[in-house]
Amino acid sequence: MSFQQKSLNLCVADIAFEETLNLLEWPRLCEQLASFASTVQGKRQCCITSIPIDFETSSRYLSETIELGELDQELEGGLSFRGVFDIDNIIARCAKGGVVSGLELLQVAQTLRSSRRLRRQIEQPQIRPIISELFVNLSTLPELQQLLEFGLEEGGRVADRASEELTSLRKKALGLRMERRDCLKNLMRRYSSYLQDNVIAERNDRPVLVLKANAIERVLGIVHDKSASGNTVYIEPKSVIALGNQISVLEVKILVEEQRLLARWSNEVAINFQALRNLYEILLKVDLALARARYGNWLGGVAPRITADFDTPFIIREFRHPLLVWQARNEQGHAVVPITLEVSSDLRVVAITGPNTGGKTVALKSIGLAIVMARVGLLLPCLEGASLPWCNQVLADIGDEQSLQQNLSTFSGHIVRITRILNALATRSGPSIVLLDELGAGTDPTEGTALAIALLKVLADRARLTIATTHFGELKALKYNDSRFENASVGFNSETMRPTYHLHWGIPGRSNALAIAIRLGFDQAITDHALELINGTGEKNVNDVIQGLEIQRQKQQKAAEQAATLLARTELLHEEIMSRWEKQRQKSKEFQHKGRQELEISIREGQKEVRELIRRLRDRSADGEIARKTGQRLKRIEVSNDSSRINEVIKYWLPKVGDRVRLISLGKSGQVIGVSDDGKSLTVLCGIFRSIVPLRDVESLDGCKPSFSEPVVNVSTRVPMKKTSPVRTKNNTIDVRGLRVYEAEAAVEEKLRNTVSPLWVIHGIGTGRLKRGLIEWLQTLDYVDKVTSADQKDGGSGCSIIWLK
Repeated sequence: MSFQQKSLNLCVADIAFEETLNLLEWPRLCEQLASFASTVQGKRQCCITSIPIDFETSSRYLSETIELGELDQELEGGLSFRGVFDIDNIIARCAKGGVVSGLELLQVAQTLRSSRRLRRQIEQPQIRPIISELFVNLSTLPELQQLLEFGLEEGGRVADRASEELTSLRKKALGLRMERRDCLKNLMRRYSSYLQDNVIAERNDRPVLVLKANAIERVLGIVHDKSASGNTVYIEPKSVIALGNQISVLEVKILVEEQRLLARWSNEVAINFQALRNLYEILLKVDLALARARYGNWLGGVAPRITADFDTPFIIREFRHPLLVWQARNEQGHAVVPITLEVSSDLRVVAITGPNTGGKTVALKSIGLAIVMARVGLLLPCLEGASLPWCNQVLADIGDEQSLQQNLSTFSGHIVRITRILNALATRSGPSIVLLDELGAGTDPTEGTALAIALLKVLADRARLTIATTHFGELKALKYNDSRFENASVGFNSETMRPTYHLHWGIPGRSNALAIAIRLGFDQAITDHALELINGTGEKNVNDVIQGLEIQRQKQQKAAEQAATLLARTELLHEEIMSRWEKQRQKSKEFQHKGRQELEISIREGQKEVRELIRRLRDRSADGEIARKTGQRLKRIEVSNDSSRINEVIKYWLPKVGDRVRLISLGKSGQVIGVSDDGKSLTVLCGIFRSIVPLRDVESLDGCKPSFSEPVVNVSTRVPMKKTSPVRTKNNTIDVRGLRVYEAEAAVEEKLRNTVSPLWVIHGIGTGRLKRGLIEWLQTLDYVDKVTSADQKDGGSGCSIIWLK
């Protein structure tokens, strides 16, 4: 093939693709996308969006869309392009040696400042690696920005500070204007009776007095204008003409100086042309990516998974046509009916059948738009989990190509388009999508059917996927002879006699031409006669079979929905149970941890208090009263921390089959249906769930804890056990006579620590003060049961017996 022929084929492929975009109404979608752009140049570029020609570019576009979309949602008020102007034409004129205005130079400076702000907000390689790559080689030229902002005021006026010469000239001009104004005011006061109006007017950029026509000879000067009636003249007095001339000369010099400065600054812009051009393109890419993200979020879109693998299946669930979504929201259109596309890797051709006005063409356009949107990095308005292979070409023959100018009939127009599609497939390699509407229509049904079958078999070999709409019954049967073919249909409600616009996979659809004709008010006699003709040809039997398949599909779909609902409820119940179990486990851990903390705190406080008591006892200034109180406090600490006094009664309970128990971790009750051989685990039926749980994780409904009873060991001995004797001995007797009360308390307390039998305390009779002090102190001790006087033989009232609990 010659080079010229190859170029011609490539041109034909481009024409076919461009025609497809128009058929899919891609320009309308681009207009909608442009409404989400932030800059003028962004809106303009959205309308001429170029389609990426390789997989890497599409992947990068999609990543940029996702990253900027997430950042735009995080920032309060979103990303702002305020201060970014369309500087492309400005820098181009400067590069060609032109001089631009101060306002245009100020726009360049503001764009540089805004680009630096956007860079700080966006550039984070760890979080946004793809979009951050754009800013790697970005130069925001802070020196140029400062130069322009220093020399220009708001509105683009050259500032006085821009040069010393300009400052001097403007000061002189201002002084002359003030002098001229004062002179004019003096003249107005002098000739006030001749003035038509007490204002200083202006004509031809010169100040004038408004005089009555009959007083023109009173004031010498130059007449610049007169009123239409001739009663008023505008005259510049002779005394200020010289001042005006001087001011005009200065204004020319000022203008020359301003032009010199603007030329110098324009030259600085020209010197940095490449950096400014790069900055312009980067900001444009960021604006386009942000527009894609905002448009996708507005549609409620999700990011599809695009792969370079040819055999990746098409999975797009509940896709809503974006143009119809726009119409429904902004133009009060009808609710959008979503479609689902699930094509496995081995399918090549899908034949969509069904009634007219049933949505077949909209389904074709939806599928085509979804593929092109994914290719340019747009989010798809569908459910999560969308995936599709990257497609090199999307080629379509949709609509009527009849043309009187080109002498084309409907059938001829379709053939011309299909010829271009076949040439495009032969010219460019890679996965392609072909969309054909009303295949084989516009000619003899027999020949049209044969041509359609032959074409679809060729496309099954050349294209990754071909989707065709048709009314020919023979095309519905291709599925049963070739596994690469599949049927689909648009739904039709036979009760309401209206299409449902839902796309159903796996079964062919009926055209329902007669039903639609009846609904549209067609003559009943004609439709009845047509129905009789169909019954005679056997077509009705085929339609009955299809109708039966539709009914069966609806039943299966309903059963599947019920199963899905039950599964969802089961999963929710399982999640709830697991959540409650986790909460209970966490709560138990927290309770144990809190208990350990409280115990540790109590031990530390006790240790601290004991150390403080010991320090006080060792203090030389401590007297007997301090020692007595210290001893009492130590005794109370000992008693409060005596673990031997804690006597927890454990009620033994062993569950058996048939008992109702409570699962501690879940808070649910269940029935024991099995016990392990070792008795350490149970099989419990809780609702519809059967689980095996350890014995320690259950309790009875009245709160009893299950446990194994400890083995009882019976020990027999011939030697009788000794009992504590109440007889007074040397070991259970203490003599505190002659001691002070606090000294006696310390001695008695020490003796009580080492005895378990009654203690005889000899305190004597005397004044009775020592006895009374000891008894009062002993009554405060929790472990003392009672205090009695000894028998007469053991000392009588001079000796007391302390009985312990």
